[in-house]
Amino acid sequence: MSDPLILAVETATRSGSIALAKGEEVVASQAGDAAVSHSAHLIEMIESALREAGVQLSDVDLFAAAVGPGSFTGLRIGLATVKALATCTERKVVGVNTLEAIAHASRASGRVVSMLPAGRGEVFAQLFLVKNGTPQSLDEAAHLPPRALLEKYGKQSPLCWAGDGAHQQADTLSTWARDNNLQFNEGESTSGWRVVPEANSLAASVASIALTDYREGNSTSPQELHASYVRASDAEINERWQHEKASR
Repeated sequence: MSDPLILAVETATRSGSIALAKGEEVVASQAGDAAVSHSAHLIEMIESALREAGVQLSDVDLFAAAVGPGSFTGLRIGLATVKALATCTERKVVGVNTLEAIAHASRASGRVVSMLPAGRGEVFAQLFLVKNGTPQSLDEAAHLPPRALLEKYGKQSPLCWAGDGAHQQADTLSTWARDNNLQFNEGESTSGWRVVPEANSLAASVASIALTDYREGNSTSPQELHASYVRASDAEINERWQHEKASR
């Protein structure tokens, strides 16, 4: 089986990214702008990546997308785009857990907690064991306030923290580590806790994980690609609250 040309789309994070990969090799990539909506520049980023690689959309063998958790709006934009492109070109798709992609992009080894901001000071988090660059999930993705996050993972060491959420909660993590006699590192130390640098293009990790799934026969039709939100949207929570209030 020849290596497929994969177009990977990641719109779960604030900036988002695009990657074109031929097998293991990333041949083009584009990083988004956190200050601009994904809807405003996603197609332009895809077109730019295709030009950079010197290929056409019809040359793409497989589409991959980060399916969440992450930004509700961003995920909907990214998945709708991937579904449309894959349907038009009659190609298969692979959905990739955003937190798994963060663990992969961390380039860490051992136990890694991937984190993304979930709004209102809360986070999406999941624990992985990374061996030889391959993340293996040790629990399920969860939506947690910082206190619950620390109660869940706070006694484990050594431990790496990765993703936007980890950087936003760095002060909270360092305070907990200090109060619990855990070493907190900013560098490459393998002991205690450390927050790993953020990846420039998460889409490259989405492509790499999708390649493994493709080789294992786990690609699917565009119609079967669905978001994994982990928690209900604010609109859904408010609607549920209004319904419960009216039924009292």
